[in-house]
Amino acid sequence: MSCRNLLNYIMMKQFIILLVVFFNCSYLPAQWKPAGERIKTEWATKIDVENVLPEYPRPQFERDSFINLNGVWSYLISKKKTEIPTAFEGEIVVPFSPECQLSGVERVVMPDDFLYYEREFDLPEEFIKGRVILNFGAVDYIAKVYVNGKYVGAHKGGYNPFSFDITDYIVIGKNRINVTVTDPSNTGDQCRGKQTLNGTGIWYTPQSGIWQTVWLESTPLTFIEKIKITPDIDEKVVKIVVSTNKAPESKAEIVVVDGDNVVANVNFESGKEVVIPIEDMKLWSPEDPHLYDVVVVCDDDMVRSYFGMRKFSEGVDKTGKKRLFLNNKPYFHKGLLDQGYWSDGMLTPPSDEAMIYDIQTMKDLGFNMLRKHIKVEPMRWYYHCDRLGMIVWQDMVSGCKNYNILCIAVLPFLGFMFNDNKYGFFHRKNKEARDEYTQQYFEMLDNLYNVVSIGMWVPFNEGWGQFDSAWFSERTKEFDATRTVDSASGWHDQGIDAKSIHCYFTPFKVPKKEKRLVLLSEYGGYSYQEKGHVFNNKKFGYRIYNDKESLNAAYKKLHEKLIIPAIKDGLAATVYTQVSDVESEINGLLTYDRRVLKVDPDMVRAVNAQLKL
Repeated sequence: MSCRNLLNYIMMKQFIILLVVFFNCSYLPAQWKPAGERIKTEWATKIDVENVLPEYPRPQFERDSFINLNGVWSYLISKKKTEIPTAFEGEIVVPFSPECQLSGVERVVMPDDFLYYEREFDLPEEFIKGRVILNFGAVDYIAKVYVNGKYVGAHKGGYNPFSFDITDYIVIGKNRINVTVTDPSNTGDQCRGKQTLNGTGIWYTPQSGIWQTVWLESTPLTFIEKIKITPDIDEKVVKIVVSTNKAPESKAEIVVVDGDNVVANVNFESGKEVVIPIEDMKLWSPEDPHLYDVVVVCDDDMVRSYFGMRKFSEGVDKTGKKRLFLNNKPYFHKGLLDQGYWSDGMLTPPSDEAMIYDIQTMKDLGFNMLRKHIKVEPMRWYYHCDRLGMIVWQDMVSGCKNYNILCIAVLPFLGFMFNDNKYGFFHRKNKEARDEYTQQYFEMLDNLYNVVSIGMWVPFNEGWGQFDSAWFSERTKEFDATRTVDSASGWHDQGIDAKSIHCYFTPFKVPKKEKRLVLLSEYGGYSYQEKGHVFNNKKFGYRIYNDKESLNAAYKKLHEKLIIPAIKDGLAATVYTQVSDVESEINGLLTYDRRVLKVDPDMVRAVNAQLKL
């Protein structure tokens, strides 16, 4: 039996076992339907509360041990602070936030509210290998976790994963999890993105609580904590560091597989970098998203992962223009702003199928990049970008209580730029908030480091909460030398990295004498409201058209007259606004419910075919 077939056999066997475990630990209401009457995606009709987002949530660090805790939980929203409530007000479908329709609640959690969760689960004796880990994909914003009435730990930050070792708190058989969540929404300085209590225009309905998958896994007493994978196409090697929970170093084995072929089988000690040659190296690109499978075994623990051999960099082309490079060749990034909001699940995609739809639809239109805007997605979204071949520019989630209109929306348009060490001007005097932002930014980088498709990090957007971007750029490159950085997307340019331009209201031109990368990192935003497929009757966009024909004609003219000709002048990348409508923002190529494509696909493909070097 080949390695690939053996792996498939193991995975299928474990999947069947775990499927049984999953159904045995679930409990359900007799009937369920989404809350509210707003527009919904087609995937809302397919939600099965017995099997909510059942896929393994962490494809680059996958164990056979897996109990999915998504599904129906009890909830309470209260002004009263307590550790564990004695009564609850209803049922909520996790991991959908109470504010969204798919949760079955559709109620806003206020800054002075406490959001309480509870669910019971059965823990079979055969599941426990040594340690039991409780994992959360993301909880917005501060979470306190209890198991069987005992406090386990807390986490702050709405977009990064966290885990607790709950071995000492669980019993064989019936167990209970309680989670308490608080979220200051836009009254705080935390990283929140575009969530606000008074959503309109570019501001959207807030969300709180558990919004990514919750699951259990069991590990041996000595287990793998982390795998760091760094491809190096110049040396034709992949560098891997395996970390465990035990010291000194543990004996480990790595198997690299390409299809049915074993590329490498290496024994080494954990905690030390191992350099593995990749013979007959196959490169990853949007045109050929080739991935290698990895199996890591350490003592009795086994983890599956994957990687791609690719290199993101910048350089100078034959004409002397600064360009983005992929695999040591100039490569034009033609992308879209992707905010990752859904009409029914808000920040939570309604299904794996829904995530794939967005990525594949944009790829079919000829785009090769998505700028993940002010959001960190569930890990499966990045997995689909990896395997489908879609480059990702990853934003950090913006934060800071005050969105300074003068700083962000007035002075930059008049040509005034400011040094971002002037904390007061950017409403960043609060050192604790700056430190919190910094910590969560580097947590994001660490969590997403192995993602193959991420080609650029974007620490700040349009001056909102911006500070010390030159320092962030330097530290980011020290942490990750495999990718490029756009440290100040939009404006308040600090003279580093790239000339990153947002252009909505004036004709675009490549700045004369600019020696850095020129990125048109936001533009367009042409808008059309498709009747029957809108969140509300409000219309926000940078140019609004009354019919599809006018929208399509304007899109084509914009690119033919201004964007395509700018490439020869040094334009290195484009990011059109945007993938889909979001609430009253109607400038998406897709409607908010993903049921209507508002542009002519043949026209967009023809335009994209000309966006090249």
